[in-house]
Amino acid sequence: MANTLLIHCPDAPGLVYKITGVLFRHGLNILRNGEFVERHDNHFFMRTEFAGTFEAEALQQELRAVLPPTAVLRLSDNCPKRIVLLATREYHCLGELLVRHAFGELNAEILAVVSNHEVLGTLTQQFGIPFHHLPHTDRTREAHEVEVLAVLAGYQPDFVVLAKYMRILSSDFVAAYPNRLINIHHSFLPAFVGASPYAQAYERGVKIIGATAHFVNEQLDQGPIIAQSVIPIDHTRSAQDMAQAGRDVEKIVLARSLQLVFNEHVFVHRNKTIIFD
Repeated sequence: MANTLLIHCPDAPGLVYKITGVLFRHGLNILRNGEFVERHDNHFFMRTEFAGTFEAEALQQELRAVLPPTAVLRLSDNCPKRIVLLATREYHCLGELLVRHAFGELNAEILAVVSNHEVLGTLTQQFGIPFHHLPHTDRTREAHEVEVLAVLAGYQPDFVVLAKYMRILSSDFVAAYPNRLINIHHSFLPAFVGASPYAQAYERGVKIIGATAHFVNEQLDQGPIIAQSVIPIDHTRSAQDMAQAGRDVEKIVLARSLQLVFNEHVFVHRNKTIIFD
């Protein structure tokens, strides 16, 4: 299995030469390489897949010696990520991820599903995945989040995926998983807000339906974007047809975003992503 080297730092002359030279001196074979410089702040990004036997500490020490002092360096062996899914009532994203997981398409291990409603418990348990029902009724948001965080802590996930989890997360919750919470939502925001966005879109004669997957930060639905897509529709579609189309595009965009993240294709820089695909 190939390893992946991810580096980002202020740009400087000769970085690609220096990095690949270190890999060469360790007898490693580069299988795939990508680099990019963000011109706005002159920041360098590089993702390298390589093969060969190496001693991780020695390799990292030599790499740090040729990189700027503030460089961020990470080595990944591309092992499956440990994830927990949060869900509410909608089945489409959860179902898509459970099926992909069952057939080994996610490069992830789904450890559990946590939900504030019981309705998805039967679906989850059919795949042999633990299901935790943590109702939010008669609880403050803070008290409910304490319960959810306690369950998550028991699994120690690499990432938490909001598979149509219809609860607004507090800043304290988000801070517990920086750049490790991934959400999916329809593309009508901020134009059509509330409980019936597709009815609003139908009334306005919307011609495209889309979805956005992103990391979660303290600003609602404004975290770094990982993946987006749209599909065309026309005046013949009812509000119900549009909602079904929305579910279709949401589940595909969420799955695509997870593939990118779990396979180490994504850098987070400020409030945007740099993606090597």
